Amino acid sequence: MSKLYIVPTPIGNLEDITYRAVRVLNEVDTILAEDTRTSGKLLKHYNINTKMNSYHMFNEHKMAESFADRMAAGETMAIITDAGTPAISDPGYLLVRACISRDIEVECLPGATAFVPALVNAGLPNDKFFFEGFLPHKKGRQTRLKFLATLPYSIVFYESPHRLVKTLQQFIEFFDSDRKVSVSRELTKIHEETIRGTFSEVLEYFQSKTVKGEIVIVVGAPEKEKEKKVIT
Repeated sequence: MSKLYIVPTPIGNLEDITYRAVRVLNEVDTILAEDTRTSGKLLKHYNINTKMNSYHMFNEHKMAESFADRMAAGETMAIITDAGTPAISDPGYLLVRACISRDIEVECLPGATAFVPALVNAGLPNDKFFFEGFLPHKKGRQTRLKFLATLPYSIVFYESPHRLVKTLQQFIEFFDSDRKVSVSRELTKIHEETIRGTFSEVLEYFQSKTVKGEIVIVVGAPEKEKEKKVIT
């Protein structure tokens, strides 16, 4: 039966995968992997011998329609990425869209994604939040930051370790100085850490060390304006 499974994979700790995910990866005809070398380690760990095909940001525009055609002809496939849930700042959306256009069933399994534990760990308001993901590196970056600074709720960013300090410096420039920030790195791994504080405090911490690992930044919602007392 034609079907696409979207299967989250661990973001660090190999134990963070569901029994259901392991079963699905064993049962499908083909696994579409962002990097077959990285995914091969996970599959070997769980004794999964399903064949893999490469599906990543450099070939997804070309291959999405082709893989969807194969599913329409009867194959079942699962898409995985190097870490986390496919289509969240990773390949996946184009394939899902191609399957839907062909009336192929799409099923997304629940599972690991980096921003959820980072948001909860931050200790910042999260009843409403905005997921930004990666900021533009150059074109449109300042315009985007100006817009984000106007939002009245917490904002979640992804960032690479070598750009973290620069990004925090820009946040100080564009966001209100009293907004709090939390930076999580190496989530679920041995050296996991979350640093919380003001922009200046967190920037000072990371300026004094070599930053490694994937980064999730949570900028807290702006504090509500204090109600002005009216003297009568």
